[in-house]
Amino acid sequence: MRVLVIGPSPTKSKGGMATVISEIVGDKDLCRKYNIDIYDSYIDGGLITRTIYSIYAFIIFCLTKKNYDVYHIHMASRGSTFRKGFYVRVAKKWKKKVIIHIHGAQYMEFYAEQSTCKKKKVLNILQSADMLIALSDSWKKKFEKEFRLTNCVSLPNGINTDEFVDTICSMEENRNAFLFMGRLGERKGAYDLINAVQIAAKQNPYIKLFMAGDGEIDKIKEKISQKGLNNFIEVVGWVDLNGKKELLKKVSTVVLPSYNEGLPMSVLEGMASGKAIISTTVGAIPEVVKDDNGILIQPGDVHALAKTLVKCSSDVEMISHMSIANIEKISQKFSMKKMHDDLSQYYERVTQE
Repeated sequence: MRVLVIGPSPTKSKGGMATVISEIVGDKDLCRKYNIDIYDSYIDGGLITRTIYSIYAFIIFCLTKKNYDVYHIHMASRGSTFRKGFYVRVAKKWKKKVIIHIHGAQYMEFYAEQSTCKKKKVLNILQSADMLIALSDSWKKKFEKEFRLTNCVSLPNGINTDEFVDTICSMEENRNAFLFMGRLGERKGAYDLINAVQIAAKQNPYIKLFMAGDGEIDKIKEKISQKGLNNFIEVVGWVDLNGKKELLKKVSTVVLPSYNEGLPMSVLEGMASGKAIISTTVGAIPEVVKDDNGILIQPGDVHALAKTLVKCSSDVEMISHMSIANIEKISQKFSMKKMHDDLSQYYERVTQE
């Protein structure tokens, strides 16, 4: 079976979709079973660069990528949906099997904002696929209800647990250190986190937060300086896998106070590293983070976030139990092997229908 995985470039784009695609093509067992190629439909850059590349990529796709059995198309909200819609239409015109894999954390909000005409376009794209993959059971139910789908399945993101074994470390030694990983901006709660650290530092003057990711780096640094928090917060910017692992070795807890999410890779990476998790009750996070392995708050509740930072930095027994629970949970339910085993079953199912 020949499978073409279409989405953001694993080498020229940042973010969760690119990571998932990279892991699929990097899985030797999966690639031995199927003839898998990846196709870069998008790269990071300025508006002109993105637009020119997207048009070029689609033209080349139409001319050269007809000889596949399954087209596994990774899709987010907004422009990503409409761009990928062209790929879906062409593949269906070729009478091929199409799997749409939705990653966008704000997908339902995106759909609600569209005009009646654009909603019909979105529905046409989603309903024309042979299978639609959601990141969680709760998203699956939402998609089935809102988009009237009968072909939706659930596939939580998975982590290569072997990559993070050497990041497991002493919770006692690192109890005051926290790590944020994600795009720096309002949606991920980065500004809320800065405000929470300002409050928490009054109770624990040893708190240290590392902020890793792209986005509004200059604005974040400016706010930290204005609040006099340079001794408490270090902005490291975007880091690759090795840089991420070095940061994980320094902390006890991963914190992601997002307003919208699917199933964030940073939470799974934190779990694989045996860290406690602080996050919010959005997306699929409550399906992954329970009382035994983390603490969830309402998005935007800065005081609850500050209180939780202090609690995690002071209760070593609690975060040590969370560490053990996360290592067990990630291997049993959210490992890359389990994800790819399930994906393999979906490839088989879609070709038999």
